[in-house]
Amino acid sequence: MELQGKRIVLGVTGGIAAYKAAELVRLLGKQGAEVQVAMTEGATHFVTTTTFQALSGKPVFTDQWDARMPNAMAHIDLSRQADLILVAPASADFMARIANGLAGDLLATMVLARECPLLVAPAMNLQMWENPATQRNVTQLLADGVHLLGPASGEQACGEVGAGRMLEPEEILEEVLAFLSPKLLAGKSVLITAGPTFEAIDPVRGITNLSSGRMGYAVARAARQAGAKVTLVSGPVGFCSPQGVDRISVRSALEMYAAVMARAAESDIFIGVAAVADYRVANAAEHKLKKDTGGIPPIELVENPDILAEVAALKDGPFCVGFAAESRNLEEYAQTKRRKKNIPLIAGNLIQDGFGGDDNRLVLFDETGNYPLAPASKSVLARQLIEHIATLTGEN
Repeated sequence: MELQGKRIVLGVTGGIAAYKAAELVRLLGKQGAEVQVAMTEGATHFVTTTTFQALSGKPVFTDQWDARMPNAMAHIDLSRQADLILVAPASADFMARIANGLAGDLLATMVLARECPLLVAPAMNLQMWENPATQRNVTQLLADGVHLLGPASGEQACGEVGAGRMLEPEEILEEVLAFLSPKLLAGKSVLITAGPTFEAIDPVRGITNLSSGRMGYAVARAARQAGAKVTLVSGPVGFCSPQGVDRISVRSALEMYAAVMARAAESDIFIGVAAVADYRVANAAEHKLKKDTGGIPPIELVENPDILAEVAALKDGPFCVGFAAESRNLEEYAQTKRRKKNIPLIAGNLIQDGFGGDDNRLVLFDETGNYPLAPASKSVLARQLIEHIATLTGEN
């Protein structure tokens, strides 16, 4: 659980997006956070305090004169215990009040009295967001060190489409995780490959593998949380890009090679997680092959470029990290691959330990030896890999 031990005050203001805050409480709690909800009076018109109390396991605060606080200082006591205050949704009115230091209710008073960071997820109508007054308030909030999450563009409750929509709970969670993570790679540019490649035999058939892309996406997410600017070159996978990561979708090994080589020289770190096909079909058919044409059509294979080796061979190129998925003799094959490609670090795993699944078991191989990581989820292993990379590159 990535937020274990973290105390988060979730402020909920009046707006239809308040219903999404209930899911946000659940997601934060699932990651181990202790969530204390504070609501404005307007928010209670959209979602009840009972809902948030059931999801957080804590009584909800709405009144700065709450009798449960013997000293009548809920705004002080709640904010002093928090690692951060997150307001989601943040209405235009609430943003205006905190931009100008007004403290007319519990949540605004708590924000004004805080000693912890403040994250705000705006949610309002398109015209309200674009109004010059709101934009002035946004500028002031940013100048005051408040961190804005979004807003996104999309369909709004009023039926209009445009900017002002609150980020989805999953996106806000990702932003919170990134905010609280140590910035081990701050200022670094990281290029990552992920997923399988697909080498066409004809327009509907091809050669591929069982890589799910989960490990590569977990590494991209962990690098972004560590403060890096992340570009992810991804083969065909079935899930969305990590929040804040620039994704380039490719299909074949040649497309992945072109995308990587166009960006490698400007990258500080290259992590080749993708399961790139070693061979492609030289004589791919223009049209679908038919069984009734007589005989089995010959398939000629040619070798694909070795992306990792070519990036590692670049003059003044990035720090290179490889992956080795083996079915046996992991240490022998991984270390041989690392030396042959002349890279400082390779992460190895046995296919039977987690290829394509949610969990895995990794061993890190570098010049100083082997570093087995305990079996864990791929997100946990990805963070440990990023920490090791930061150590080797002198960032940690």
